[in-house]
Amino acid sequence: MSSRDLVLGRVRAALDDITPDPTPYERAVDRGYLLEHGHRTSDRTVDLLAENLADYRALVHRSPAHGLPELIRRLLSARGARRVLVPPGLPRDWTAALREAGGPRLIEDLATNTVHDLDRADGVVTGCTLAIAETGTIVLDGSPDQGRRRITLVPDHHICVVRVPEQVVSSVPRAVARLDPVRPQTWISGPSATSDIELKRVEGVHGPRVLEVILWEQQPEGAV
Repeated sequence: MSSRDLVLGRVRAALDDITPDPTPYERAVDRGYLLEHGHRTSDRTVDLLAENLADYRALVHRSPAHGLPELIRRLLSARGARRVLVPPGLPRDWTAALREAGGPRLIEDLATNTVHDLDRADGVVTGCTLAIAETGTIVLDGSPDQGRRRITLVPDHHICVVRVPEQVVSSVPRAVARLDPVRPQTWISGPSATSDIELKRVEGVHGPRVLEVILWEQQPEGAV
């Protein structure tokens, strides 16, 4: 008998006298908690997201509908980026300003890319699935504009675009209700950070040292 068989056998034995409950999980678990704290307008929800992202030491930028490509170019240029990772499904117009002469080399994530290949990239640009205002969290789920989890963990600089307001939710319960539970999820609250035994904060240990979040307004200026 293997260790696995032994453990599973003990679990089955412990559950042997339990009467099965056919009630679906969604009804069996009490969901009487608050779905969000207070009531906020869409604009105030976005403002709260920006405040909490900054509180976690993310760098927050606001972009009008037409200004995204140039803002991405400026943020990468400010850090001297020469090699930039992009997911296969990232919209090409987001990186239009990067494709001009003298711009950084864009590297599409491929299955053949090694960790060393990713480590040589100066940064990565992705979209997101959701952003949670109350916790200052962005959520990735491996969609085409976000790519595989590893490309947002190895490079030292991550630029994440949040479509405002449709991708912004107030709270974790609101987010969970919109997320697909079978997709791989990465929840990010600020740049990677940890503290040693002396409580000295160290950033960049488990992921990017720099997280820049662009809140991209979807409604053109002057639209009603």
